[in-house]
Amino acid sequence: MIKAKNIIKTYHDGTIDTEVLKGVDFALKTGDFVSLTGKSGAGKSTLLYQLGLLDRPDAGSVEIDGLLVTDLDDQKQTQFRLENLGYIFQDYALIPDLTAVENIMVPLLMLGIETQTARKMACETLEQVGLKGKENNLPNALSGGEQQRVSVARAICNKPKILFADEPTANLDTANSKNILELFKDLNKKGQTILMVTHEREYTKYGNRVFNMIDGVIEEL
Repeated sequence: MIKAKNIIKTYHDGTIDTEVLKGVDFALKTGDFVSLTGKSGAGKSTLLYQLGLLDRPDAGSVEIDGLLVTDLDDQKQTQFRLENLGYIFQDYALIPDLTAVENIMVPLLMLGIETQTARKMACETLEQVGLKGKENNLPNALSGGEQQRVSVARAICNKPKILFADEPTANLDTANSKNILELFKDLNKKGQTILMVTHEREYTKYGNRVFNMIDGVIEEL
């Protein structure tokens, strides 16, 4: 599903250059649930951003489902993300003035899906993540765990080829963290390919493969 070769990423701060990714090779198979671990600053989220087309590497290539996506221009990358990839972030990234169902509808409407159809899809996905009856709640009327479930629903509503999760349990207590991870596990059993960044080694047991990052390089455990 993903083939990445020699990914290099350097950040520039004035006269200081920090090479975060140092020639990373990575492969993700269809149906994998991969956990990417490592200490803070090791380059985990940076790699996820390159693989998920949220940033461009300085060198190297990323191929997703047979397409060399690093060769696409910005507009085509944006369209590819909308059609094929889903994202979950630790801060939920919900729009505060939109209800739960409206937050989920946003990427569907951006794809040109008709409003009534988008609402139906969003409601069905909310039920899938256990939030039936919360459709009209604003984010501030939901618990942290519920907000993260809304973000999961938004990410999976269009049935993405790959689900990227960047520290999805970082702002949750233990019980809600395990609920989200069980949800991921269930999605994976149904065929969803997942790449999750986590600093909690114990959470890697929910997936089938584990990679560790150390100072910009990667190894499978």
